[in-house]
Amino acid sequence: MQTTPEIDFQGMEASPQAQARIARHIDELETRFGRVTACRVVIKAPSARHQTGGQYEINIRLALPDGREAIVERTPPEDERYQDFDFALNDAFKRARRRLQDQVRRLEGHVKQHAEPVIGVVRRLMREDGYGFLESEDGLELYFHRNSVEGAGFAALERGDRVRYVPEDGEKGPQASAVRPLGERAPS
Repeated sequence: MQTTPEIDFQGMEASPQAQARIARHIDELETRFGRVTACRVVIKAPSARHQTGGQYEINIRLALPDGREAIVERTPPEDERYQDFDFALNDAFKRARRRLQDQVRRLEGHVKQHAEPVIGVVRRLMREDGYGFLESEDGLELYFHRNSVEGAGFAALERGDRVRYVPEDGEKGPQASAVRPLGERAPS
């Protein structure tokens, strides 16, 4: 970690045992993911307020490269288990671990990016085999299967129909998914 973790106890004493438990959780995150650049943990002691009702509230902010963050700042649900410091601490760091894991996947490019739908024209249909081919606006031919057609379905499609679809890379080349007929014919 590039900076020393900040631990802020609000409404309670910062006991050495509590600090040691928090430090162990932070070390585990850093060992597991290694990309945390800064960490801030805020522990709010139980209060007599109606909304939190004697529960610990633990907020965690983890800074990552490229300005990304993994943040856990949620008032605990009305659950008496959050009256126990260890339970509240373990739960908060468990959620932080999941958020950190998601951010690391994004940093490493493992999260699938969803393509935007585009317009194409049905050029060939193999009705008996249940597939066809679309032509994209830039002239690329894309395969599509009958199961990828929404709305009235594959049986209602005709050559020349304009459709909206999501382009994907298939095993044998480009293909179209989420094919939705637009109810109009392409000019010949």
